Amino acid sequence: MKSIHKKMIAECIGTFTLVFGGCGTAVFAGGSVGFLGVAIAFGLTVVAMAYGIGHISGAHLNPAVSFGCYVNGRMTGKEMGSYWIAQIIGASLAAAILWMIVKCTGSTPGDFAANGYGSEFYKGAAGYANCDAVGAFIIEMVLTFIFLMVILGSTDSKGAGLHAGLAIGLTLVLIHLISIPLTNTSVNPARSFSQCLFSENALAWKQLWLFFVAPLCGAGLAGLCYKLFQKDSK
Repeated sequence: MKSIHKKMIAECIGTFTLVFGGCGTAVFAGGSVGFLGVAIAFGLTVVAMAYGIGHISGAHLNPAVSFGCYVNGRMTGKEMGSYWIAQIIGASLAAAILWMIVKCTGSTPGDFAANGYGSEFYKGAAGYANCDAVGAFIIEMVLTFIFLMVILGSTDSKGAGLHAGLAIGLTLVLIHLISIPLTNTSVNPARSFSQCLFSENALAWKQLWLFFVAPLCGAGLAGLCYKLFQKDSK
């Protein structure tokens, strides 16, 4: 099997696990574990996959991460495209299985674990803030920037080494704690797209563009910024 095919399979499995574990917790246990529990679930899936498949594909699990790595010069455009396909497929498969399980419980998907912003999206749900499109864009872009800086730094040859997965996972927990009340936390276009497929909230599709553009902008900026540190360290 070609190396790129192995990497695509790994990314598919890894992104499946991220969505199944993180969004699954939000859908089935969110009311019990709260925002903190959901944040920890997303962080744990990243830690698990970092050590499970990181040596195969780098465990990007996220088109924005792959884009940041591409801008930073760590992968080619062709490799990035292959990763994107695998990530979207993995996320969508996980969402489909979660939807089937919801149906088996006799419930309806409702919002599912879709990303969105504003009072019309959350309709007064407890704990959510009334954030407009500008605020949602800023928080998603800034948090994705921070996420990529941690990823690029911890996986650098001079970075955290074997502890990189833990650093990345804990950063994702922090990111979710900050932004779940604002956007339900995306920083990951594949995660957002997968939930739109089964969400009954009509605004999910209308607002989806933001959860592609903002994370990609943040990731791209981080990729460029980290190049400056690499030049200074030479």
